[in-house]
Amino acid sequence: MRVGAIDCGTNSIRLLVADVDPVAGELRDVTRRMEVVRLGLGVDRTGVIAPESMDRTLRMARTYAAQCRELGAEQVRFVATSASRDARNAADFIEGVRAAFHDHWGADVLPEVVTGHEEASLSFRGATGGLAAHGVPGPCLVVDLGGGSTEFVRGTADVDAARSVDIGCVRMTERHLHSDPPTQAEIEAATADIDQAIDEAARTVSLTGVGALVGLAGSVTTVTAHALQLPTYDPARIHLSRLPVDQVLEACSDLLRRTHAERAALPFMHEGRVDVIGAGALVWRRIVERVAAESGITEVVTSEHDILDGIALSVATAHDPSRPAD
Repeated sequence: MRVGAIDCGTNSIRLLVADVDPVAGELRDVTRRMEVVRLGLGVDRTGVIAPESMDRTLRMARTYAAQCRELGAEQVRFVATSASRDARNAADFIEGVRAAFHDHWGADVLPEVVTGHEEASLSFRGATGGLAAHGVPGPCLVVDLGGGSTEFVRGTADVDAARSVDIGCVRMTERHLHSDPPTQAEIEAATADIDQAIDEAARTVSLTGVGALVGLAGSVTTVTAHALQLPTYDPARIHLSRLPVDQVLEACSDLLRRTHAERAALPFMHEGRVDVIGAGALVWRRIVERVAAESGITEVVTSEHDILDGIALSVATAHDPSRPAD
């Protein structure tokens, strides 16, 4: 079955068109793409999606809808995350997406403004599909570090516990990291915010007894590319890489203390991530330090498969009569 999956977050929008075997739970990419649209820019401060951010995102929704039609996607699921939960004008965004798919795919697609728990469950499903085959021990703590929120999900075959908290690379940049590079006072204020959120997550999702820490999304994969000193962004090198904790922490610290120009010069850096990667690296550093202290992990796993893969799998499951819906 060929499906389309769209993940629209605070910082970026992504499309996956894939052929899915719902019985085996496997998928084969037809196309996978990402654009930085900053839907959530300023939402933390204003409570609304800015007109220019709305326009950028809906233009890309029209492009994605047309590509789903061209590639023959039979079903499409569009999941919207943190910015669309928080904004007072989320209804305008939902109507714009519906119209984009009606006009360019041939049928209505309503974006689902999922709860933090549902977001976490989809991330876990997408991220953990191939871990056992690569000898990654459980239970896994999957951390999906986004622009506006971060999801903590723990489980082995299924989700045991999940919590979404309001820390992310865009939110922490807008709240705290205003200088270039950030000042020590700004870093300390952001760290206090991050640590409080980790404490909140830990009350629901235990950070002790973790077999593997698995990081997802652009901030984490960019830190991994930096730790590996890649000459270009290479998903094949990044996916399921297992790096020592100290190597990950040093990469985080180095990105945080660099200037905007120094980050932009890195060969693997996406231009839309340059101004927020410092905050993303700081969030990831604090999480890695905390889990290493409480569970004694010695390495960190990075996955290029995440909520987008979980969305695609969920579409196929929902339309396979031989399997119960999630």
